[in-house]
Amino acid sequence: MQIPFNKPFIPWYSFMHLIRGAWSGTIAGNGMYTKKCHAFFEERFGFTKVLMTTSCSDALEMAALLCRIEPGDEVIMPSFTFMSTANAFLVRGARVVFADTLADVPNIDPAEIERLVTPKTKAIVVVHYSGVACDMDRIMDIAHRKGLFVVEDAAHAIDSCYRGKPLGSIGHFGTFSFHETKNIIAGEGGLLIVNDGQFAKRAEIIWEKGTNRAAFYRGEIDKYGWVDIGSSFLPSDSVAAFLFTQIMQFDKIQTRRKKVWQNYHALLKPLELKGYLKCPVVPDFATVNGNLFYITVPSGETRDNLIAFLRTQGISALFHYQPLHSSQYFIDKHDGRVLPNTDRFASTILRLPFYNSLRKRGVAHVAGKINEYFRVNGSR
Repeated sequence: MQIPFNKPFIPWYSFMHLIRGAWSGTIAGNGMYTKKCHAFFEERFGFTKVLMTTSCSDALEMAALLCRIEPGDEVIMPSFTFMSTANAFLVRGARVVFADTLADVPNIDPAEIERLVTPKTKAIVVVHYSGVACDMDRIMDIAHRKGLFVVEDAAHAIDSCYRGKPLGSIGHFGTFSFHETKNIIAGEGGLLIVNDGQFAKRAEIIWEKGTNRAAFYRGEIDKYGWVDIGSSFLPSDSVAAFLFTQIMQFDKIQTRRKKVWQNYHALLKPLELKGYLKCPVVPDFATVNGNLFYITVPSGETRDNLIAFLRTQGISALFHYQPLHSSQYFIDKHDGRVLPNTDRFASTILRLPFYNSLRKRGVAHVAGKINEYFRVNGSR
């Protein structure tokens, strides 16, 4: 049985909406489908202001602009994340300060944040890995006491909550991804959430290349012009049309993906009890949204051997982030601190095949092959 790592969900009616969008007379940004998507996210999750972007990377860059990040500012974030999280702030001239993760969850450690804050710190960026929430009460408390912005990199976390609050709605800004590996997809695409109303108007201006064109199209002004810095962050309406076909099936997609997660957990738990691997830890304050399923194994050698074994069985399983603090680009910029939990997760996390159409039989096949590997090799 061949099981790929990912298989994008592309229903036939996606093409119907792409054609309908073209027939509407425009596929430029901020068209009919963009507005439909905006309305869905605001109504479904209660987000104050949303703006679709070409990627989560662009949403993060917009957040950095809205935080008015300047050269010399410090931004604290995890090292166990995608490079876009850091790039968004580095391009504004910030000094990125990497914090370690918790020991049992690959999310940023609030105690590390507290220790790393200096008078130059301007923002905290948290990453909700695999859709599991960071400890937002502790993080927001630090931010309020120190007068810092909080940006939630919720690329994995659509439809996930912290103590009943949707992720992305807690910090000053939230960002989401609609890359083809995520829960709902547009090929590429992202979303910026603006939770503090005082930033809503400027966010829209930055989104429209630094102009007040959106206000002009609403009839609020008689002409538009260049009023601030910005870029072309808004996607084509054809991207929004594709995403709209996904949100039409949002509940169905989420039910399926959560079931895949639950099936993996149930079938791999016995191996955890035997000490061969660990399943994801989900704190009491967090929820599971079916973004991905990962295991951690005893060592990097075990992970590499298991990946190779699964490949011989037609199963594609992947490692994940390499630590940013020790990357080729950043290693000479890092302050030399050891981040042991980050390094351990980076070397031992293994992501298993995960997609909407992966049925229980497929999950059982993957779990069975993992069991076979450990039965023959132990924890080597």
